[in-house]
Amino acid sequence: MRILCVGEALVDLTCERPVASIAEAGAFVPHVGGSAAVVAVTAARRGADVALAGGAGDDAWGRWLRDRLQGEGVGLDHFGSDGGRATPVAFVTVDAGGTPSCTVYGERASLGALGARLLAAVDDADALFFSSSTLVAEDERAMTLAARDRARAAGKPVVLDPDLRPERWRSTSAAAEVVGGSVAGAFLVKANADEARALTGELEVEAAAASLLAAGAQHVVVTLGAGGALLRGGGVDRTVRGVAATPVDTTGAGDAVTGVLLAALTRTGFYPAALAAMLPDAVAEAARATERYGSLAE
Repeated sequence: MRILCVGEALVDLTCERPVASIAEAGAFVPHVGGSAAVVAVTAARRGADVALAGGAGDDAWGRWLRDRLQGEGVGLDHFGSDGGRATPVAFVTVDAGGTPSCTVYGERASLGALGARLLAAVDDADALFFSSSTLVAEDERAMTLAARDRARAAGKPVVLDPDLRPERWRSTSAAAEVVGGSVAGAFLVKANADEARALTGELEVEAAAASLLAAGAQHVVVTLGAGGALLRGGGVDRTVRGVAATPVDTTGAGDAVTGVLLAALTRTGFYPAALAAMLPDAVAEAARATERYGSLAE
């Protein structure tokens, strides 16, 4: 079965050594960036039939990005080319602890070049994945929620990764209000601990997972950084310990978990037990992702 990933793709220019600020960076290396793009590539590398609905500029970086995505086996039938804007580029630096800082240049281009074709993309797929990256701007939010409603009406599984980035929103509460509305009916909500607490107002991770289930999610995965991850819901509860790692860049850890789980779900027709079976592998992949620069191994 095919899963459609809706969201942004951009170029990450990463300084591949620890620095205290961008002023100390001497060189940058290009990597595929954007949560939806990284999730799509991770799933495709594991054999999933995956397509990306989004867009890039009709420029040199946009062509670089499309070539990389296509080379990874990601379907681009619904990936638009917008001649009216440049492909966004993110300059990424990482400190000595592996924590990234990111400055994006250019307007984020995701769904504007698709228009009504996004609903056709949902019709062509068997499942839908999206995050909050296309819920910030009102026009893209309307398109994304229409895609979600289309998938739900057709009985297709929907996967939500909140991917809350405070700098994109007026406030954390505003983000939680918008993103929280998509929890109900989701086959899977995958969040980190901070996101789970922000969405629910709970102080403890277990309580936050329970609250997300009570809000209508069928299954919830909460990642705990070096502590591993937990899965709750659907009778497939599991807690997985973290895998030892020496982090240099934690940028792609969360997307690694999502991509591994999506690949497992598409291979099994969204069989719930696949989440429990593959969660240890997802946690291990996240640990490996922190030991390299960039969201994806090139």
